[in-house]
Amino acid sequence: MLETLIELDQQFFLWLNGLHADWLDPIMLAITGRNIWVPLYAVILFFVIRKLKWQSWSMILAFALLITLADQAASGFFKPFFERFRPCHEPAIKDMVHLVKHCGGQYGFASSHASNTFALAFFLLFIYRNVYVRWMIVWAVLVSYSRIYVGVHYPGDIIMGAILGLLAAVITYELYKRIFPNHLEKIHGIV
Repeated sequence: MLETLIELDQQFFLWLNGLHADWLDPIMLAITGRNIWVPLYAVILFFVIRKLKWQSWSMILAFALLITLADQAASGFFKPFFERFRPCHEPAIKDMVHLVKHCGGQYGFASSHASNTFALAFFLLFIYRNVYVRWMIVWAVLVSYSRIYVGVHYPGDIIMGAILGLLAAVITYELYKRIFPNHLEKIHGIV
């Protein structure tokens, strides 16, 4: 059963990764990068600080906890525990992978990019609960797909990363809600 899932994951990866175009390579490489998203993070912090003022330290602390949980679950636990090769390192298929730049670390299950982006997207959705924040889910999907496109993650890596991100968001939100209920009221405009 597990071998069948792994084989299906590889086939699905090869199909998705094979849907590439030369003109799209630099765009996907930029999307998969971390530095391009710094302005987005700055805008998020701006709105948090504008709404919470001096109390924004609590949200910044929550963001730190959120990303630590999401990232460490994927990179600190899953990757060394499961030791599943990235597609670009997998001997059986590495010659068929459209690799846009470099392969990265040896193991890829679960995707840290997916875990971190979905954690942030879901956490913001839980906190702000508005239609604009729903676009963060689209952003997380795009960043996660870029990891398949550039050849460094299987779809299964992405799915597990998204699940880990959701769990990190739920844990962080529940803690935030219990520790800083007044801040949530202020964010939601109740106070």
